[in-house]
Amino acid sequence: MRKLATALYLALSVAGAQIALVDQATAAEDPPQGELSQATEVQATVTAIDLKTRMVTLKGPDGKESSFYVDERARNLPQVKVGDVVKIAYVEALAWKVSKSKKAAPTPTEEVAATRAEAGQKPGGAVARRVTITASIEAIDLANGTVTLKGPQGNSRTIKARNPANLKKVKVGDLVDITYTEGVALKVEPAPK
Repeated sequence: MRKLATALYLALSVAGAQIALVDQATAAEDPPQGELSQATEVQATVTAIDLKTRMVTLKGPDGKESSFYVDERARNLPQVKVGDVVKIAYVEALAWKVSKSKKAAPTPTEEVAATRAEAGQKPGGAVARRVTITASIEAIDLANGTVTLKGPQGNSRTIKARNPANLKKVKVGDLVDITYTEGVALKVEPAPK
C-alpha cells in the first residue's frame, strides 16, 4: 500500500489531471444516473539508483527530482537502470444510479485486485479497488439544489446536485447505488536509445 501511495503522490504532484463529467440523458420518468472520472498519467526518468539502500531518484517532466525508498516487495528492482523511464497512470471514477425504495439497503462491498511483473522482468504492476455502497435519500431541498444521503453506517451527507432538475425525479426513501473505483499502474521501460 505504501508503493500505491507513493505512486499516487508522484502522479498527482507531477502531472495535470483530466476530468470527465457525464450526466447520462434519461427520459423524464427514468431515475437519474451519471458518472465522474479523472485520469492522470505521468512519466519520470530514473537518475540514480542504490540497490543496497533501495533508494531510487526520479526526475519528472518539470526537471525536479524526488527520491523514494522501494521496499522488498518490488522484487525486480535490480533490473532498473539509470535512464529507464517510469510510467504511472492513475484513474478514479464515481458512478451513481437512483433506484426506487426497497425494504433494506445492501451492505457495502469492496473488491481489490493487484498484479505485478514476473521475476526477472522490468518492474511493473497495477492495483485496483472498487467500493460499492447504497445510500438512501434522507432529504431533498429543491430551493438550494441539494440532497441529503444516508450511508449504510448511518452517516449523512448533504451534497449539491450537479443537475438540480434531477431532484424532481426522486423522493425521500429512494436508494442511490454508488460505485467508487480507483486504480494505479506502474511500468518501467528501458532507456530510450
